[in-house]
Amino acid sequence: MDKRRIAVIPGDGIGPEITTATLEILEAAGFKAEWIYLEAGQPAIDKGRPPMPPETLDAIREIGTALKGPTTTPVGKGHPSANVALRKALDLFVNVRPTRSLPGLQGYFKDTPINLIIVRENTEDLYAGIEFQPHPDIAQAVKVITRPGCRRLCKYAFEMVREQGRKKLTAVHKANIMKLTDGMFLDEFYAMAKNYPDVEASDIIVDNCCMQLVIHPEKFDVLVTENLYGDIVSDLCAGLVGGLGLAAGANIGEHCAVFEAVHGSAPDIAGKGIANPTALLFSALMMLRHIGEGEIADKIGAAVLKTFGEGKVMTRDMGGTSSTFQFTAEVIRNLG
Repeated sequence: MDKRRIAVIPGDGIGPEITTATLEILEAAGFKAEWIYLEAGQPAIDKGRPPMPPETLDAIREIGTALKGPTTTPVGKGHPSANVALRKALDLFVNVRPTRSLPGLQGYFKDTPINLIIVRENTEDLYAGIEFQPHPDIAQAVKVITRPGCRRLCKYAFEMVREQGRKKLTAVHKANIMKLTDGMFLDEFYAMAKNYPDVEASDIIVDNCCMQLVIHPEKFDVLVTENLYGDIVSDLCAGLVGGLGLAAGANIGEHCAVFEAVHGSAPDIAGKGIANPTALLFSALMMLRHIGEGEIADKIGAAVLKTFGEGKVMTRDMGGTSSTFQFTAEVIRNLG
C-alpha cells in the first residue's frame, strides 16, 4: 500500500526544529507518510519569492493535507502574512482551536478542568484586508460579512458539535452595535440551529464572553464566531491553560486542510534546541483524526498527557529545563 502524502511547511524561526520533533513522534507511533516539504515564510522570501509562494499553494491543493510550522509576520511593515495568504488562496474558511487543561501545569483553573473549542471564520471580517487611506489623517478598514460565509461556518460548527458528542454551541458577536454585519451572522446562526434540535444554541456578546471566560470557562463548550473575535478569544483561552506554546490549530476548507501551531516563530530562541513542540504536535493529532488515523492520534495524545503528568521532562516555557530533543524522546518513550 502506498504511503499517504502529507505536505510539510517547516516555516522559519523555531519552525524547522519543532517540525522535526513532531514528525519523529508521529513516525515512532507508527504513522507512515511521504512528507512533501514546501517553502513559506522567510526561506521563500530569502529567495526572492512571496511569503506564500504559488507553487506551495498549488502543491497543497494537489495533496490536500498539510502540516505547517510558524512563519514570521512583521508588525506594521514588511511582507504580508503567509498565513492570511494561505487561508484566502485555499479558501480555508474555518479555523478550529481546541483548549483543554493539561496535567502537571499550574494554570489559573487547576481545580476546574477546561475543555472547549473555538470555531472561527477564517476568510472574511476585517481580516479580508480591505484598507484604504482617503486622507493623510484618516485610515479606513472594511468589515466584510457574507451570508454564504456565515452559513457554511455555522453549519460546520453545528456538525462538529454533533459529531464529537458535545452539547452546546454559543455564537460570539457584537450585534448590539454592528447590527447589519454581526446581525447577519447571528440571524444565520439561529436559522441553522433549527436543523440541529439536539444542540443547545445560544449567543453572547464578545466583551461579556471574554469576561465570562476568565471567570467561568467551564460553562462553555463550543464557541463559533467571526474572524477578528475568534482570533482574540482563542488566544485568551490559550492563556487560561498555559499559553500559545500548547495551542493547536486547524484551517479547514472544502478541499484542503492545513494544521499549524498558532504561536509565533520565536526567532530569539531559534537554533537553541529549547523550543516546545507541543502546539505543533497537538495540531498534528488534529490532522491524524481528520484523515481517519484516530487510533494513532489517541496513542500519541496519551503519551503526551503522561509526559505532562509526570512533569520530569518539560521544556523551559513549562517550568522545566529539558531541551526539545529530550522532550521529544520522553514522549516517544511514553508511547509504550
